[in-house]
Amino acid sequence: MRSLLLVAALAAAAHAEPLAITGATVHVKPGTVVDNATIVIDNGKVVAVGAGIAIPAGAKQIDAKGKVITAGLIEGLSGVGLVGVELEASSVDGRFGPVDPVHDDPIHASFEARDGFDAREVGIAVARIGGGLTTVIAAPAGGLIAGQSAAFSLDGSATPVRAPAAMHGVIGADGAAAAGGSRGKAIEMLRELLDDARAYGRDKGGYERNAKRRLIADRLDLEALQPVLAGKLPLVVEAQSEADIRAVLRLATQFKITVAIVGGAEAWRVAADLAKAKVPVFVDPTANLPANLAASDVHDDAVAVLDKAGVPVLISTLGASGTARTLRQLAGNAVAHGVPWNNALAAVTTAPAALYGLTGRGTLEKGSVADLVVWSGDPFETSTVVENVIIAGVAQPMISHQTRLLERYRKLPLSR
Repeated sequence: MRSLLLVAALAAAAHAEPLAITGATVHVKPGTVVDNATIVIDNGKVVAVGAGIAIPAGAKQIDAKGKVITAGLIEGLSGVGLVGVELEASSVDGRFGPVDPVHDDPIHASFEARDGFDAREVGIAVARIGGGLTTVIAAPAGGLIAGQSAAFSLDGSATPVRAPAAMHGVIGADGAAAAGGSRGKAIEMLRELLDDARAYGRDKGGYERNAKRRLIADRLDLEALQPVLAGKLPLVVEAQSEADIRAVLRLATQFKITVAIVGGAEAWRVAADLAKAKVPVFVDPTANLPANLAASDVHDDAVAVLDKAGVPVLISTLGASGTARTLRQLAGNAVAHGVPWNNALAAVTTAPAALYGLTGRGTLEKGSVADLVVWSGDPFETSTVVENVIIAGVAQPMISHQTRLLERYRKLPLSR
């Protein structure tokens, strides 16, 4: 009953200002917890949080006693909004299939995920009310360079929070497929692409006059890579084996760019080097099977090894759309295999916010964007449910395609 009252009160207060939520255990940020706390929200921002906070006159008050509140979860590598039904081509965008390197172009750097994001896609509400996600990085995939991701709030808005957020690519087995079947060729092409983009950036006039040698990519792709070379945009690269990860680290050093590793089946073997270079790694803690024969040395506690070594870890469903809501369960699996609880929370809040420059998100400190989730208990326990989601100070409807189907078929007519 209390949960239903809480949902109703929050929904009624969706546009009320200010709003005070009281009595909950609040994780202000990873490692900072306040019991019996009050959060005051005004104009979409957290204006006060703590125990004994005075409630502004006229504020709508919500009793959240016995609940847990965290910042909204951030999925740092997602297909939400880009992929509706995976097997229905008309609902899939930003996914480039296998190419014939002789005739097709494996470089899509100028593609922008915001051009394909569908804010009405049914998986958005599922990720929000089923998994407590408030922000996703919608990322393209396929080819050698898939293009530019964008950060979106899951509040039904088609306007990105940040775009572009990162450039995305791949080496290893998938990179080899894009480059013609050779892992070495994929690395060679990526190095040549960055070198050509640098040459283009230094002499755009010569390119326009057709006074330069042939470059590996088209003008728009070369232009899209300029923020990467300037250190303003990270290059997020899927790399599974130790050899591939070391190749990415060498590229980062050679071109002085910011990189992050996706997948990283054998990243634990390179933990010290990754930590020294401060290179983040996107991981699925349940991916404990070899990615391929070249990346066969996997461990259940690989995430804990990375975390203990000081590697910035981002827990992720690694581009999933339909299962994005399981992000919190993946964090729970990381905790079960040795990652401290607060570090797991950071891996789905502050770590992705830091990588993508999402200022004001990932925490509930004063001045932060009021993206928060009210949980019935520990968010990493499978028995816990999302009581409510607030994005930028606005309570979100707790309705999805799944809940509509539930209500539709909850009571079936008696058979005759």
